[in-house]
Amino acid sequence: FSKIGSGKMVIHPCAYQLTSLISDCYQMVIFKVQGKKLEFHIANDPQIPDYLYGDETRIRQIITNLLTNAVKYTFTGDITLELDYEKENSECILLKISVKDTGIGIREENIPDLFQSYKRLHEYDNPAIEGSGLGLSIVKHTVELMDGKVEVASVYGKGSIFTVTIPHV
Repeated sequence: FSKIGSGKMVIHPCAYQLTSLISDCYQMVIFKVQGKKLEFHIANDPQIPDYLYGDETRIRQIITNLLTNAVKYTFTGDITLELDYEKENSECILLKISVKDTGIGIREENIPDLFQSYKRLHEYDNPAIEGSGLGLSIVKHTVELMDGKVEVASVYGKGSIFTVTIPHV
């Protein structure tokens, strides 16, 4: 986070295999998902190119942060990691990564505060939930460094969907 704050975070694009990256992310969260007796789904468009060019480390960090938050704030139901894309031009695609959960959701008036550093929205309602309040801030800054965007849709008490869109060649 200190690299982001000082403007020293650098994006290191390289060729990577999307299926391998998704498998890594799955392995990082599946034990927490199973420990909470949640269902976990992965849905992806089979037409997404498997070999992409981007910052694999940062994309893994983004997906892991979103999945970890989903697990943290979901007590029953399921979490879905969905991957899709749209062709931007003959050389570039927009990779869309969505994490959907049936968790506690976010009040509409709190959505603008989600990406503030050290801000935890449900800290007083759920003191047992651990975290520093940096995960979503890191996601937003990292995505923006890659010329992408983050969107949030949520219904309080029913769940949330976080969607990240990142250009790739």
